[in-house]
Amino acid sequence: MGRLLHSSFAMLICIAGALTLQSVQASDPELTKDFQVPAGLNAADINGTFFTNTFLRNVMANAASPFATVTTVNVVAPASAPFLAVDGLGVSMALLQYPPGTVNPPHTHPRGTELLFIIEGTLEVGLVDTTNKLFTNVLYKGDIFAFPKGLVHFQINNDKYQTVTALAAFSSSNAGLVRLPNTLFNSSAPISDKVLEISFGVSGDVVKALRAQFA
Repeated sequence: MGRLLHSSFAMLICIAGALTLQSVQASDPELTKDFQVPAGLNAADINGTFFTNTFLRNVMANAASPFATVTTVNVVAPASAPFLAVDGLGVSMALLQYPPGTVNPPHTHPRGTELLFIIEGTLEVGLVDTTNKLFTNVLYKGDIFAFPKGLVHFQINNDKYQTVTALAAFSSSNAGLVRLPNTLFNSSAPISDKVLEISFGVSGDVVKALRAQFA
């Protein structure tokens, strides 16, 4: 894993650079100084460690889950080691690991565009635009796919044996995440069964069964 991440570092820098150029169009406010100094920290005491995050060194995929393992590094995540150096810079990233047969379910990033770079394996991806048109493709090692800000998108590893590894770069220091299945069927205050029954054209039993999957 370490070798793969190292070999893709140059590519990630290019991706992050491209996203930085469009950051003025993203939701993050533009900085009027070199970087944001966190509250309680003296600028004179900052050194290279402030601009370094090592959380992804030993990340392991959860092979027991039907979902991809997504490890996000941004201004608020992971909770144990948020990357405060990207605050206001309009960039962040995530490591995605897809064991065989796993899916990253339909979701959106309300505050940032995503560029997905395939480090290893073959991955099917898709997005749906605001005209309800579906765009899909199969990505291979070295490929990049763009998911525009706010559009619903997904990925699935159809391979029965190989784990897919990818890096995502975002045009926001906190792009946000709205997973549609979890949002609709496991919100903190439940959406009423009647709303979901009418919206999806299903019975109450189906709605209850779907809620149970995300409880």
